[in-house]
Amino acid sequence: MDLVLTPEERAFQEEVRTFIQERLPDDVRERTWTGARMDKEGQVRWEKILNERGWLAPSWPVEHGGTGWTPLQSYLFEEEMEAAFAPPPMPFGVNMVGPVIIAFGTDEQKRRFLPRILSSDDWWCQGYSEPGAGSDLASLKTRAVRDGDHYVVNGQKTWTTAAQHADWIFCLVRTSQEERRQQGISFLLIDMHSPGITVRPIRTMDGGAEINDTFFEDVRVPVENLVGEEGKGWTYAKFLLGHERTGIAGVARSKAQIRRIREIAENETSHGRPLADDPRFRERLAEIEVDLMALEYTILRIVSAMNAGTAPGPEASILKIKGTEIQQTLTDVLMQTVGYYAHPEPPAAGPGTNEAPIGPEHAAGLSARYFNWRKASIYGGSNEIQRNIIAKMVLGL
Repeated sequence: MDLVLTPEERAFQEEVRTFIQERLPDDVRERTWTGARMDKEGQVRWEKILNERGWLAPSWPVEHGGTGWTPLQSYLFEEEMEAAFAPPPMPFGVNMVGPVIIAFGTDEQKRRFLPRILSSDDWWCQGYSEPGAGSDLASLKTRAVRDGDHYVVNGQKTWTTAAQHADWIFCLVRTSQEERRQQGISFLLIDMHSPGITVRPIRTMDGGAEINDTFFEDVRVPVENLVGEEGKGWTYAKFLLGHERTGIAGVARSKAQIRRIREIAENETSHGRPLADDPRFRERLAEIEVDLMALEYTILRIVSAMNAGTAPGPEASILKIKGTEIQQTLTDVLMQTVGYYAHPEPPAAGPGTNEAPIGPEHAAGLSARYFNWRKASIYGGSNEIQRNIIAKMVLGL
């Protein structure tokens, strides 16, 4: 879909495009393009470049380091980032806990935490899910008991992405037992270097270890690290999840993947002709593009509402469902384009060997990406839960 942009908006779009072309390190771009795992050093290097330009946290208020952009400018920025295969900032600090601290934190918390998020000196992870509390988050059991000027935290969080790299974790903890479970939950900021915290990696289907179990055993957390009011954590969690789910849609990311699929399909053959000429392949890709266009229209309606001062509401659940379904389908199509070369472990490139992988360079890492993206419909609130939210909040069922 083509947007009708003003001359000022087109100039802004060109400014962003030129900046990314000139400043995005080649090795960082290559990792994003191929789907290779981004290491912390490369991620931080790119985030510091963005922060030097003042563009790391576009959605933040200007007084806290934001850009003051309109929602449309932020949308155009994301489009250009994804089109250039520039990795987005790690979301846990910039897009999740940062906005919560800005909205509900004390002045001291803002002075302490926000600058270090922008400088990438502090990395954050999210402590929401537990072994018995994922989609039903209100069932969480991690306890925080007040002891003078501290809370003493005991419990376990799971699926903690990047916990092995994190300096801080924002946690939902139970501070009281109430008849309505959500009323006994509080929002704590916990130093990951505190005594009593243990991080244990979880090996995923793609061979990675980006997620973890995180254990808390008598971890002492200063009361000053409580965000907002005790017992109001559920309110802050819903605020955070609304921002997270809107970002998960990833329209620009999916557009970039479609361009990549078309490029690969021009060079891969099926029954002696380019895969791009296969009617069934073209039909499947066209169906995805139609779905993606509908999703983009939905996002632009939300952007228009945000221009009028309306925050994302239940429609964020629609974006999350459709966006992740499209992303999963695209990884499946990418696997189809390279056929055998998408094998997870080609014989000549097995663990411990120095041999190059079999097949074209663009096939490397596709199987890992396919397996990794199976989780997209689960994190940020499973798609089944999002359908329940839509049924209740939008359809009134």
